Amino acid sequence: MIDRLEMFIALARHRHFGRAAEAVGVTQPTLSSAIRQLEDQLGVQLVFRGSRFQGLTPEGERALARAQAIVADTRALREEMRAARHGLTGTLRLGVIPTALPRVAELTGPFLARNPGLRLAVYSRPSAEILDGIEALDLDAGLSYLDNEPLGRVAQVALWREDYRLLCAGASPLAALPEVGWDRIAQEPLCLLTAEMQNRRIIDRLLRQSGATPAPQVESNSTIALAAHVATGAWVSIVPAALAAMFARGAGLVSRPIAGPGASHSVGLVAPHREPHPPMIAALIAAAQAIAEPQAA
Repeated sequence: MIDRLEMFIALARHRHFGRAAEAVGVTQPTLSSAIRQLEDQLGVQLVFRGSRFQGLTPEGERALARAQAIVADTRALREEMRAARHGLTGTLRLGVIPTALPRVAELTGPFLARNPGLRLAVYSRPSAEILDGIEALDLDAGLSYLDNEPLGRVAQVALWREDYRLLCAGASPLAALPEVGWDRIAQEPLCLLTAEMQNRRIIDRLLRQSGATPAPQVESNSTIALAAHVATGAWVSIVPAALAAMFARGAGLVSRPIAGPGASHSVGLVAPHREPHPPMIAALIAAAQAIAEPQAA
C-alpha cells in the first residue's frame, strides 16, 4: 500500500507516467498497474486517463493530501526506528535558493560533523520549488527567504539577513566609486537572475522604487553565469553581499555598496511542520538554531 501511495504522489508531482515511473525507479507499466490497484483498493478513480496523463480526479486531489501525510508518517516511523538502532543514517535532501549557496556550508558543515552517519544532497532551487518539493516529499528541508512572500505552514529558523551589492568588473568606472545609486545602476547593461527567482523579484522592486524600469539584457537561473558575464566588463549585476564577496575574491570583480533605498530579507531553514519532527529534521533544526545570527529574523 505505501509503495502504491508513493507512486501516486510521484505521478501527481510529475504529471507524466514515464517521468513518475523513472522518479520512483520502476517501469511505466508497473506504475500504471500500481495506480489501478490503488484505485481498486480505495474504490474510486484517482486519475483521468487518455493517451497520456490528464490530471487527478476530484477524488484524486482529495486523496493526495492524505497520501502525502501517510507516506510522511511512515517515513518518519522508519527513520525513528533506524535511528534508535543505528543512530542517524540516510540522505538529507536540501533545496537551497541560489543566492544562499555561498553560505549553505555554514549550516551543513556543523550538521554533518555532529551526525557523521548522514549524507547530504544539496539542490539549487527557486523558493517556490523548495516549498513544492517539501510538500511533495521530494525534499526534506530547504534554505529560502522567510519574510518576502507567503510560505504556508512550515517550520522556520531564521539564519541571516541578505542585503545587496553591485557586482562589476575591476575595469568598470563604477569600481572606482565608493557607492553606486540604484538610478545609476539602472543605466548599465544588467544581468540578473530569471523572473521565477524570488531574488529577482526583490531586485526588480528595488529598481522600481528608484524610478527605474528593470530591463536586464541577460538573464540566467545560475549565479555562476551572472558572474561570467560581469567578468567580461560588458555587464553589471546586483547580488547578495555574500555572493558578491565570493565572486570578487581573486576573480577581477569588484563589489560596491548600493546607495539609496535599501532592503534586507531574512533567509533561513524551512522544514515540514510536524510534531514531533523526525530525528533527521530535528537534528537539522538544532544545527540551524545553533548558528542563527542574532538579527536574522
